[in-house]
Amino acid sequence: MHKTSSASSLGPGGLDLAQAFFKPILQTAPPSPTKRHTKISVIGAGNVGMAIAQTILTQDLADELVLVDAKPDELRGEMLDLQHAAAFLPRTKIIASVDYSVTIGSDLCIVTAGALQISGESMLNLLQRNVALFSSIIPPLAKYSPDSILMIVSNPVDVLTYVAWKLSGFPSNRVIGSGTNLDSSRFRFLIADHLDVNAQDVHAYIVGVHGDSSVALWSSISVGGVPVLSFLEKQQIAYEKQTLENIHKEVIGSAYEVISLKGYTSWAIGYSAANLARTIVRDQRRIHPISVLAKGFYGIDGGDVFLSLPAQLGRGGVLGVTNVHLTDEEAQRLRDSAKTILEVQSQLGI
Repeated sequence: MHKTSSASSLGPGGLDLAQAFFKPILQTAPPSPTKRHTKISVIGAGNVGMAIAQTILTQDLADELVLVDAKPDELRGEMLDLQHAAAFLPRTKIIASVDYSVTIGSDLCIVTAGALQISGESMLNLLQRNVALFSSIIPPLAKYSPDSILMIVSNPVDVLTYVAWKLSGFPSNRVIGSGTNLDSSRFRFLIADHLDVNAQDVHAYIVGVHGDSSVALWSSISVGGVPVLSFLEKQQIAYEKQTLENIHKEVIGSAYEVISLKGYTSWAIGYSAANLARTIVRDQRRIHPISVLAKGFYGIDGGDVFLSLPAQLGRGGVLGVTNVHLTDEEAQRLRDSAKTILEVQSQLGI
């Protein structure tokens, strides 16, 4: 087992260098009890996990960052590589271990670990292997950090967020999936690119299932506060529905393109997860399209299912789901997605 943080403050002769280096001041008081110490744990030190860890570090989101992985040598190497950048980064204590006890007292646990699909393997078999993997990951996280928020990034994210919720025993507001937060970023980028504006001025959501069956909410897109579709109609500017669908197809295909070119995606999901982490640990109460318990929203019923919906996030996790206007077609596609996921979940035996 490798369980290492920074080097000891003890010198070769047992001298406490910190005490020798600094002279104490008189009449000191203990630290304020209201001071927060933010601890984030990342489970899985692969390409995605390390992209998330690196982005959390550079954005100064945690006082303590913990990495957990099953491969001790690679894990220690990643930890040391990050620690060696200490002079260029905000001060963050970095710890790595194969033992989940190091995650104790985490405010946020981000799970990126997952089994990779074997050539010719069915999606159901892959899911069952991931359920077995999660059975060894989620209960220890819940044990050591019973008040934390769980963020699932592993794919298929919607089903695995449901699995994490069931295995953790946490209330649903404290279990989320990264969902379509990244899909929506790709969507906003493509719309901004078409209009030649800043993507931050584009408000647009992809909801539902993360991946091929996602739903683009065209009816609620706005740019600089101007609703796009109603603007086009009022200005009598013709547009074809197929043009809109092509942009959505480009969103779906963009992940496959990156994977075909470099073998995996990492940086965009790293920024996406850090974006969610910032909203949570800083209690920013921003709205993100993330995977949440969707039962009871937009006519989704029949069982517990996690789907991406625009939700307000804060220090307490999910604070509420935004009442976004959906067209009848959008709402039906969302309900169809829920039925598909429920069918898959019913075969997992959880």
